[in-house]
Amino acid sequence: MSKWLIIVGLIFVAAGLLWPLMSKLGLGRLPGDIAVRRDGLSLYFPLMTCLVISVIVSIVIWIFRR
Repeated sequence: MSKWLIIVGLIFVAAGLLWPLMSKLGLGRLPGDIAVRRDGLSLYFPLMTCLVISVIVSIVIWIFRR
């Protein structure tokens, strides 16, 4: 259990360090991401970004399990 927590923590640290690079690639503003801006309200839900990241992570896990 503690091994998995360390791995998840390292993944979060790596994602945090790579965040500026990912923003330059346009990963946070894909078509399909929902952005609502109204008076006093700003809502951003990265639906397509979450799907793309999920597919990439699934493929990487599938490759490592082979």
